Amino acid sequence: MFTSQTSSFQDSIDVEERDDFDSEEIAGYSQKIQLNCYYTIYLYQGTSLTLIDSSLPSEAEPELRTYISRRLSKGALLGGMGNIATVELSIPEQAVGCYCCLLEQERSPEQPDADGNGYVICFMGGSEKGLNLYPFAQVLDKYVQGLHSSLQTPELQNLETEVRPYLSRWYEESVMHIYRVVQLVQNNISFLLHAALSHTHVEVINSDEKTKADVSRFIKAASLQGLSQQETTTASLCKAIAEGAQSDLIIDCSTSPPTLLNTVSNRFCDDWIQAFLNAAERCNPFLLRQILENFKLKAIQDMNSLKRFVRQAEMSHYALFRCCQFLQGCGNGDVLLQNARAEHSDLPEACSIITVLEEFLREQSQAQA
Repeated sequence: MFTSQTSSFQDSIDVEERDDFDSEEIAGYSQKIQLNCYYTIYLYQGTSLTLIDSSLPSEAEPELRTYISRRLSKGALLGGMGNIATVELSIPEQAVGCYCCLLEQERSPEQPDADGNGYVICFMGGSEKGLNLYPFAQVLDKYVQGLHSSLQTPELQNLETEVRPYLSRWYEESVMHIYRVVQLVQNNISFLLHAALSHTHVEVINSDEKTKADVSRFIKAASLQGLSQQETTTASLCKAIAEGAQSDLIIDCSTSPPTLLNTVSNRFCDDWIQAFLNAAERCNPFLLRQILENFKLKAIQDMNSLKRFVRQAEMSHYALFRCCQFLQGCGNGDVLLQNARAEHSDLPEACSIITVLEEFLREQSQAQA
């Protein structure tokens, strides 16, 4: 089963009308913003922190060091796993989201008791309300791990050539990729959203490696893979897609804007286009990620509803009628049924219900054509 807690669909896509944002925050969303970002790296030995490099103002770095020391003393930083919280520093933003990660040094035979020694890496950006780093935690964990080999150099002789440039790019590489993809495809973002939900392979041609990586990460972030408790669902779905010879979505970057081939979308995905474009226009990658998470949560909510209706329809013709009404109204029937068939592949009665619903959608589509 999928799990979710969402508000209404309109609340999900229209951040400006949500009741849990204050007027100051809404005003911030309504204009183009420029968000500052910072990094800091410390050497951690025993119980002491030694500053190696930082982009924070000089008056703010000691405040961060005090905060990190307190977290370390409480055992709140685990090796290789980032920790995110809001910190107040002497910077223009005052309160920012702070990602901290302890990269432990590999123990050598000469230092068998070197547990806890290593480097503490901090990334700071966003603000206290709404714009934070929580949705980027896994991405930042992976980015920090990419620095591991560079930190093995004695006395960090590669600080200026490798470590500092890498740390300086954290925001560009780990946060801005969703923004760049929306800017790249604009109104065609619905095709990528549909591909992500339906597990359709996306191929980017005639582009640089950075663009290919951005699109790949966007699709991964927008997909529901890993959110199902049924481990066989994804495998069954991929097998069904292969058997159905579903065409890959092609993004050809030889033209400007790019040309998309084998495009498929639906009303559900189309309804999210404007929300993504509005956030991109404001240059707000944090809000874009929030909208993407809301998109996934709404899809999960609809999947749960369909599963409940299918179970009820096995015993009631009226419930089957409600299934048809729901699929017609949600605008995402093709994706929901595709996922439902994969998850119920070993349940003959449920598969029979799904077959009836698929025929209903085909008839509706033909009638509207």
